[in-house]
Amino acid sequence: MITKLNEYLKKNTEAAPLAVFRIFFGIMMLLSIIRFWSMGWIDKLYIQPKFFFSYYIFDFIKPIGGYTYLIFFVCGLSAIFVTVGYKYRVAIITFFLSFTYIELMDKTTYLNHYYFISILSFLLIFLPANTYYSLDAKRKKDSCQKIPAWTIDSIKLLLGIVYFYAGLAKLNSDWLLRAMPLKIWLPSKYDIPFLGELMQQEWIHYAFSYAGALYDLMIPFLLLYKRTRAVAFVAVIVFHVLTRVLFPIGMFPYIMIVSALIFFDAKVHHKILRYISKIFRVKKAKFDTNQTLQATSNSYKIVQKIIGLFFIIQLLLPFRYLCYPGELFWTEEGYRFSWRVMLMEKAGYANFKIVNKETGQRFYVNNDDFLTPFQQKQMATQPDFILEYAHYLKKHFENQGHQNVQVFVESYVALNGRLSTQYIDPNVDLGEQKESLKHKMWIIPFKDEIKGL
Repeated sequence: MITKLNEYLKKNTEAAPLAVFRIFFGIMMLLSIIRFWSMGWIDKLYIQPKFFFSYYIFDFIKPIGGYTYLIFFVCGLSAIFVTVGYKYRVAIITFFLSFTYIELMDKTTYLNHYYFISILSFLLIFLPANTYYSLDAKRKKDSCQKIPAWTIDSIKLLLGIVYFYAGLAKLNSDWLLRAMPLKIWLPSKYDIPFLGELMQQEWIHYAFSYAGALYDLMIPFLLLYKRTRAVAFVAVIVFHVLTRVLFPIGMFPYIMIVSALIFFDAKVHHKILRYISKIFRVKKAKFDTNQTLQATSNSYKIVQKIIGLFFIIQLLLPFRYLCYPGELFWTEEGYRFSWRVMLMEKAGYANFKIVNKETGQRFYVNNDDFLTPFQQKQMATQPDFILEYAHYLKKHFENQGHQNVQVFVESYVALNGRLSTQYIDPNVDLGEQKESLKHKMWIIPFKDEIKGL
């Protein structure tokens, strides 16, 4: 087995697919930054709020006022450099750091596809995406048309993990037996032309649920198999376009569509590069040197070990929820970074009470004084948000001169159409609870059962 692995690691392939992937990745990222900026979301999400929810361990990362625009500018500029392959290594590292900083500034804006972009850009740091059809290759006059096959296969593997794990997550009783949460979401799409009336039918809710699970589980393998690749790519387009029509999830569908091109043979990518060359008057023939990328064995071994560790983490991290008791959808302990995409609808409210431990005097907090409506919505249904906000309230009122401050919360949550039930133990002083990776004992246990992975 080790012999076969060594033989595989020495195998070379065309660099065109990786070059095309680099170009489309850079374009998609640039458009994402421009869209975010033009919609006014930088100001709305990172300038206006008085308080920001932090990720555990990364609580030192915060928006930096008006200078937050500079981070987005650097991120967009680095995306341009990645696209054209100029100073690629510096550019992709800069993009990874700036984009990940943006992602970590406020937990309220967490989305699976932001996480996907972060880890994908990290992976691209170690791939020779600038050795062919790039300004770096033109400037250094050392274009390499052949690169190690594993460099392209690593992107395919990451995409496969995202899809397959998303499919595994859908194998639960709420998704398959109750068509939840699609049964809640789809009827609200009544105003979509041609599809609105169809979205009211219960059989459509179940059909979409099963189709979504099958799609995620099968699409990586269908893309890998040459005979089914073209049909699979059409399915990718239909699935993601339909998803974009039904749900406001930004650029992610388009990113996944262009990313799926990596599964096609080099001939397809050479056609794409010829088309790009024709538009921008680039002499593609200068890059077609038929040379093979040469790298020192020591540097390759280090890179391979880093990427190997990277994929071990990606394979294991989504299963960390098994370390926690209780229902995952309820506690959300181990929920993030696990490719559980659009699996639940949670609604609730959290009413915080400030109590003087010695005198018993109390008053209730108006969350509007501290949080935006979007932050309140996210906070009310996620325990780590509730705890962090409680700590903030404790510190805030202590700074105002209040003595012996205790913080309690009256919290109720409804999950996937169930009746609203109490979420957090109202008798626990959250100001005394510490954030950690341990199970939060003050979450009231889920009163139902969701079977599945």
